[in-house]
Amino acid sequence: MFVESRKKLRELHKIYVILTCNTVEQALASIESGKFGLAFASGLAATTTVLSLLKNGDHIVAVDDLYGGTYRLLEKVVRNWGVTTTYVDINVEDVNSSFQNAIQPNTKLIWIETPTNPLLKIVDIASLATIARQNQLILVVDNTFVSPYFQRPLELGADIVVHSTTKYLGGHSDIIGGAVITSNEEIYSQLKFYQNAIGAVPSPFDSYLVLRGIKTLAVRMREHETNALHLANFLQNHPKVERIYYPGLPNHPQHQLAKTQMSGFGGMISLELKGGFAAVEKFVSRIKLFLLAESLGGVESLLCYPVKMTHGAIPEAERLKRGIKDNLVRLSVGIEHKLDLQTDLENALN
Repeated sequence: MFVESRKKLRELHKIYVILTCNTVEQALASIESGKFGLAFASGLAATTTVLSLLKNGDHIVAVDDLYGGTYRLLEKVVRNWGVTTTYVDINVEDVNSSFQNAIQPNTKLIWIETPTNPLLKIVDIASLATIARQNQLILVVDNTFVSPYFQRPLELGADIVVHSTTKYLGGHSDIIGGAVITSNEEIYSQLKFYQNAIGAVPSPFDSYLVLRGIKTLAVRMREHETNALHLANFLQNHPKVERIYYPGLPNHPQHQLAKTQMSGFGGMISLELKGGFAAVEKFVSRIKLFLLAESLGGVESLLCYPVKMTHGAIPEAERLKRGIKDNLVRLSVGIEHKLDLQTDLENALN
């Protein structure tokens, strides 16, 4: 009887795991306008699985401004597979030509973030999708920074969308997870095999927490954006702020492009402080409501110093070349009252 009970429990557990994980994968596909979704134990697990589509001798074209963990994976892991990466500067006037010129005979994949991390540059997804199709390449878009509520890359022609569900999709800073969504059945079949073979899958409870987060995504994202736009307008006029990066501001270099391919601008702001690293130290020591943390996308406001945190894996010369300076601070604006957040920033700056 004991053996039979154990056997039934194992079967019930197996059913619970399958149902919960399948449900979150279906939900992820649905909100990204995709046909197939895959859930993972982290954003980097999702990224690694997508990069497993490549083989020795292949080449990637990527944006120059991207998450430090992705850079570390490309340069310290994937390069050991015999796969190389060329990084494209998207500050140039003719970005499409820059991507086209970076493509080599062995290029297989284009990897972009938009908005980028941490400088919030905007990449034209539809134009790159055309370039990818013309060259028979896979276009991958990391959509973590704005979530499918504000941007759906598959609708603009991307082949694969990647998320760290740790961030906005989870929304409460209490899980680690990742996701991959596609409408290409052949790509999905390959990724599904790698998901199983690599084994970096989420637990049923983490899957449940992502489902919980998806239910409030729309409400949270609207509040994140409202607060971020308010703070961005406040910060751009502050005498202690040297420069601000937020695509919702009309003076952002790609503001019109952002309005075209996004329905909102998200809750991420980056700013450069006058006074260099010394100013950053004082600012961080005085901040109260913004918590110092690497993550983003939770209901609480977070502050990150990319140089030492999210982008610490990038060598200094390379980091400075990409525009990530020692006076750069990244804010993940939460859903607290916007005037409380403004007061906190004002006190820290002054």
